[in-house]
Amino acid sequence: MIAKKKIFAIIGSTRANSSNLRLVTKIKTLTKDIFDLTVFEGISSLPHFNPDIDGENPPTTIANFRQKIAEADGVIICTPEYVFSLPGSLKNAIEWCVSTTVFSQKSVGLITASASGDKANEELQLIMQTLETKFNEDTVLLIKGIKGKINDQLEIADPETLANVLKFITAFHNLLR
Repeated sequence: MIAKKKIFAIIGSTRANSSNLRLVTKIKTLTKDIFDLTVFEGISSLPHFNPDIDGENPPTTIANFRQKIAEADGVIICTPEYVFSLPGSLKNAIEWCVSTTVFSQKSVGLITASASGDKANEELQLIMQTLETKFNEDTVLLIKGIKGKINDQLEIADPETLANVLKFITAFHNLLR
């Protein structure tokens, strides 16, 4: 039996039961045989990035967050777009990792699921390239109009979106090999 890959999923939204959280929860269900997926929902509990306290003894929440990324075989980031950009909470979380190598050569799947999402999608890719992560065009997914495409029962109502999510899962699994 092949061991499941450890995946750490970061949700960029701070909203309870956000479309992004529902989407990643659906991905967790769809991948239960190949991934051991842990969803990080504590993005709003991370302190504001401050380089003055990012030394040998960063805040415990930050040390734990970084360790989860380091221990994972891969990371999925799923985010909405706020004002043509990444949500501040997600950018903050990523900034806490810049002084480390936790993302260096880490396989990542990048999902932007929002009303539009184009700018946040571009920004996320640029940031992840800067951090030297591994991803490709098939492990980047942009889902426009997400609220109308996944319901509270975690059903992806749009067949094209479901097909794209399944393609993303396959590509991400291949990237991890």
